[in-house]
Amino acid sequence: MQGILYEEPSVWQFLFITVIMGGWTAWRTGKSVAEGWQPYRTLVIYTLLLGVAIRFIHHALFNGTMLTPQYYLVDTAVLFTIGTLAYRYYLTRQMTRNYYWLVHRSSAFTLKSIQDNSVKISSSFK
Repeated sequence: MQGILYEEPSVWQFLFITVIMGGWTAWRTGKSVAEGWQPYRTLVIYTLLLGVAIRFIHHALFNGTMLTPQYYLVDTAVLFTIGTLAYRYYLTRQMTRNYYWLVHRSSAFTLKSIQDNSVKISSSFK
């Protein structure tokens, strides 16, 4: 896997920089975008920029290459996955907390409409 997914001599450097440090930052970014009710494309832009920052950390600390498209795509894909999970989690949590009469949580990342299972009040007054 060394040379395909990461360029460092040890997988631990990749895990520490990209997955732990970058993943934590991507999680916080997804949380921030969701809590600000910003659209999903905002998260995509922030994640692309975060991928550049992670590549710089690899370059500055471990003499990795800065502008290699292959490693940038791998790092950004990992960050994008973690950021998307955080975005979906916090958006679902926020929707169920603010609009509890319209939706409920069907899993940690998805919503379900309550209207499918409820009786409409207006039909009883006819």
